Amino acid sequence: MKILVTGGLGFIGSNFILKTLNKYPEYKITNIDAVLYGSNSNNLKDVYNNKKYGFVKNNIQNQKIIDKLVSQNEIVINFAAESHVDRSISNPRPFIDSNIIGTYTILDAIRKFKKKLIQISTDEVFGSLKKPISADENFRLNPSSPYSSSKASAELLVNSYHVTYDLDVIITRCTNNFGPRQHPEKLIPKVIMLAKENKKIPVYGTGENIRDWIFVDDHCDALLEVLHRGKVGESYNISGSNEVTNNFIIRKILKIMNKSTELMEFVKDRPGHDFRYSLDSTKIKKKLGWRPKHNFEAGIEETIEWYLKNQKWWDTISNPF
Repeated sequence: MKILVTGGLGFIGSNFILKTLNKYPEYKITNIDAVLYGSNSNNLKDVYNNKKYGFVKNNIQNQKIIDKLVSQNEIVINFAAESHVDRSISNPRPFIDSNIIGTYTILDAIRKFKKKLIQISTDEVFGSLKKPISADENFRLNPSSPYSSSKASAELLVNSYHVTYDLDVIITRCTNNFGPRQHPEKLIPKVIMLAKENKKIPVYGTGENIRDWIFVDDHCDALLEVLHRGKVGESYNISGSNEVTNNFIIRKILKIMNKSTELMEFVKDRPGHDFRYSLDSTKIKKKLGWRPKHNFEAGIEETIEWYLKNQKWWDTISNPF
């Protein structure tokens, strides 16, 4: 199988490539990445000499390059995205360009060459939900940030191309990922790195906002199930069933690292901060038989250990926060 991965130097994309090449050494993967701030070439240093892996430095908005790469592969998995809510609030334009225009560019190539697309989306497209509601695949889109709105727009584009052009497309949505190789602007690696340096850890508002966390390797397993057995035109929610507050996550990390909770510093909440995200992943469990394998507690410990052992990895990132 020949797979084109977009944004493969990022957190989830790089973990997916490493897992796929290890599990299916006969597959060939081409990775296109613009190598922007969220990318890290060190993420895939272990496969640079793998003859089944190829890399193209370019932007997914480049129609000529995307046409060429899509024509040479069987399936596209679109991880490429601007994904940080804070950045989308301060400057929405890159999110529109990458998440909407970039997705359109890929769809146009998919239409021309009759290929398959798996669009990686997010639980944030459903907006903030009150307990005990969890969003299933038919839940109304209700994004509240420029980031989530751009991802919801991409979903609508993907679906329209399926309906209008009968394209072979699938959408997946996932809850918050954690694990190795995540950019340190994100909560868990940021807390680990700041705690290691005994620096103050900013906590938005009251810290009681709720997210559902999944270990990145489990997300990648789910994507492989969708790749091999997902139904055309469908969407699949992927969740870890680990709904906890930001306070819980931060305190858990500090406890494991033997650091004081006095490092926590409550700061002004960000605009439009969604209180709770929650996905119902019954469909993928029943239809495709996927289940997360990693225990949440063990996953956090493994993640902390990885970052502490890979100081050189995050030392190479300029202005990480």
